[in-house]
Amino acid sequence: MDKIVVSNTTPIITLLGVDKIGILQNLYEKIYIPEAVYVEIEQGREKPFYTDLKAYDWIEIKKIENETMSIHLKMFLDDGEAEALTLAEELKSDLILLDERLARNYAKTNGFMCKGTFGILLTAKDMGLVNAIKPLIEKAKENGIHMGNKLIQQILTEANEL
Repeated sequence: MDKIVVSNTTPIITLLGVDKIGILQNLYEKIYIPEAVYVEIEQGREKPFYTDLKAYDWIEIKKIENETMSIHLKMFLDDGEAEALTLAEELKSDLILLDERLARNYAKTNGFMCKGTFGILLTAKDMGLVNAIKPLIEKAKENGIHMGNKLIQQILTEANEL
């Protein structure tokens, strides 16, 4: 059986922006996203790298069923994060793709395996799907993705690119 992988917005937007969205299909075959994530991505239609996710047959947009859980999570997370965590629970996902610290802490506390965008890129580099991460970090920053210098140093150290 294939792994069940749910994604939040930021990993998808970041990978679209660096023209590496296909990595998700290579690594996981299929990705599930809740409707709120799709809506958040649609709000960025003016971005030069925007792509309608409905164009990818390996990304499935799903409506969450547990509105109570989602409403509770929306008290401290944004809509996409709350629905991604709710969907991960509903699907009993093997992995959830999240970058935001609070959402990752919640996921880990509740027994979910999670990975961020740069963890995805490190795995892709290990598998030979990308040659270098540093230019992708630079492109992501140009696209408005915020990351601290400490995180960048950590990623580049792990990637052996310092």
